[in-house]
Amino acid sequence: MIELAAVRKKYPTRKGPVPVLDGVDLTVRPGERLGIIGRNGAGKSTLVRMISGAERPDSGTVFRSMSVSWPIAFAGGFQGTLTGVDNVRFICRIYGVDPEAKLGFVEDFAEIGRYMKEPLKTYSSGMRARLAFAISMAVEFDCFLIDEVVAVGDDRFRQKCEQELFEKRRDRAMIIVSHSHNFIRHHCERIALLNAGRLTFFDDVDEAYRAYADQSSSIVN
Repeated sequence: MIELAAVRKKYPTRKGPVPVLDGVDLTVRPGERLGIIGRNGAGKSTLVRMISGAERPDSGTVFRSMSVSWPIAFAGGFQGTLTGVDNVRFICRIYGVDPEAKLGFVEDFAEIGRYMKEPLKTYSSGMRARLAFAISMAVEFDCFLIDEVVAVGDDRFRQKCEQELFEKRRDRAMIIVSHSHNFIRHHCERIALLNAGRLTFFDDVDEAYRAYADQSSSIVN
């Protein structure tokens, strides 16, 4: 289980601290799929970093009794001077996984051929994303954090990613951040709207998006 209680986070600006999360409460149970929606800048990525442990709240508690992934396809932890192969080995060792047992899978899945033995700083953004997704699938977690995963690669590669993640790991908990109504509808059982630093939960996707549309309309007006 993942539990957040009264989580708060502020970021400094020239005009003073700005609250991003303002008393967030959240519970995700094993096998549950939660979708998080909200306008750009609402704090969705900050919330995901809190859940993953990459960032700490200013106050409140984050409790995890499940293993939690880094955001799927996130390449920020890569070392640019290392080759793709060396990055696979490095990340696997951090998570206690035998790198030699996973290297063949990553090479086949990423489809970047000889570039696996080249430094990451020579990769295109698409190559980095494919490698990042492949490494994300090489380490097993109880809960996967997903941020617009459908953006990885072309249509064929995206279909392969969806099968690997959503079909082969359909028993895992997932927290999905996406702007796609259809993607959220297809993959999530429950929806949370992040607005003004707080979460509002919905069991109905259409109701959640109506609230999102009303919120966006009030901002414009």
